[in-house]
Amino acid sequence: MGRWEPNARGRLEQAALELYVERGYEQTPVAEITKRAGLTERTFFRHFADKREVLFGGSGGLEELCEGAVAAAPASATPMEAVAGALDAAAVVFEERGDLVRLRQGVIDANAELRERELTKLASLSGALADALRARGVDDLTARLTAETAIAVLKVAFRRWIDEGQEPALRPLLAECFDVLRTASARGAVDAG
Repeated sequence: MGRWEPNARGRLEQAALELYVERGYEQTPVAEITKRAGLTERTFFRHFADKREVLFGGSGGLEELCEGAVAAAPASATPMEAVAGALDAAAVVFEERGDLVRLRQGVIDANAELRERELTKLASLSGALADALRARGVDDLTARLTAETAIAVLKVAFRRWIDEGQEPALRPLLAECFDVLRTASARGAVDAG
């Protein structure tokens, strides 16, 4: 086995997902993942702290992508427009990894511990979005509410995307959810007046 194998992280992710789907997350030891990937356990632990992180290791990069998109939004963008742009950028990544994202979500859906971990990662993403909005000068309450709303939109659109076989694409589903939210907010303002 060569010491410097190309794309070791990607091979480990692929092997882990395949085994999690075939055998179940809890029944898959790290040794089997590394064997299928043609790598060593030592290489695995250079890339991942544990076997859960195969599924969640990219969340830090996702947060950075979203924070960068919020920061790059035009000065005229509302807080909601800024986070919509961030989720749109994230959707591009999800769409590029389509089949892997679908497999990953199936593994998470089948395991209570992993579903809990997913909620923790979404809470972290919400915090990152709120921080990015505050850095734009948005007040704390608006930043927190906008970030939490964005996570709700992401969850609804993402679930539809997965459940409907990734057709239509995630980006239009996100846009549709934000449109519904705007319409609901406008109706609420009219009804209240």
